Amino acid sequence: MPEWLIEHGIGESRAICVGDGEIIEARIGLEGTVPAGSVVRARLVNVGIDGRNAIAIAEGGVEYLLPRGAPGATQGATLFIEVTREAIPGVEQWKRPLARAADGLPAPLSSPFERLGARALLFPRQPDELRDAGWSDLIDEARTGLVTFAGGELRISPTPAMTLIDVDGYLAPAELATLAAAETARAIRRLDIGGSIGIDLPTVAGKAERQAIGDAIDAMLPKPFERTAMNGFGFVQIVRPRTRASLVELAQDRAPFEARALLRIAALDRAGAKRLVACPAVVAVLEKRPDWLEALSRQIGGAIGLRADPNLPMSGGYAENA
Repeated sequence: MPEWLIEHGIGESRAICVGDGEIIEARIGLEGTVPAGSVVRARLVNVGIDGRNAIAIAEGGVEYLLPRGAPGATQGATLFIEVTREAIPGVEQWKRPLARAADGLPAPLSSPFERLGARALLFPRQPDELRDAGWSDLIDEARTGLVTFAGGELRISPTPAMTLIDVDGYLAPAELATLAAAETARAIRRLDIGGSIGIDLPTVAGKAERQAIGDAIDAMLPKPFERTAMNGFGFVQIVRPRTRASLVELAQDRAPFEARALLRIAALDRAGAKRLVACPAVVAVLEKRPDWLEALSRQIGGAIGLRADPNLPMSGGYAENA
């Protein structure tokens, strides 16, 4: 039976669903992000136009967009709102998290994953169950947007309108399209991709072949979702619920993403004082978060230093003995 595991790290929580020794689904929840499903108190600062796109500010100064407005509420009023989509960091800084007017009292979720029934992992400790399930490979897929499979590869590109997935390979078009359809559905689950998703598959002429491609997606991707049939140009669109950022979108905010990944690496290293060596952008993120460094110091039982190395790539950070 597949099992959800959750690991509470520094700056983020990581959850994976493992089946047959590999990651089927994964999620990352950022520290300080109000999870979708939470009900919070807010002040209505803009009623919007024609009853739509109102704006409310919650405690902490976070602005929420209410696409359906706030019926019956006047500007300046206090109301309760339910978060329907978390903030999407890094990609569209101007885009607010989404919410809707709620009747209930404030009820923040204690964890973005509490409804998963996940088994909590002690962290840091060995064995590293996330690593053993393939966490490093998954993070590389999120970083690069590149997912390889026997006979081809997927290139995943988030855009403001949708996530685009391009398929390339050397197999015959019908074979490649059918295989890639299943691999695309698998990647969507693994990388927690929601919202509107466009898939550019090899063009297939026959009706039966197109049906097989749709069946391959339906067999691999759990409901709820909607999809179109493949059109004459090999394009399929899928729409899934989108309540948080995908792993690919989180990785677009590169320096903070790599800073948190480096903290995980360091926490699992041998105990004792450490120096974190990384590119200047990653070091700059860590310098602004002394609380993260203090948490790491407590975990490993030693002082933490930083050293910027401009020759390192963004993902090339490592921990050395101080």
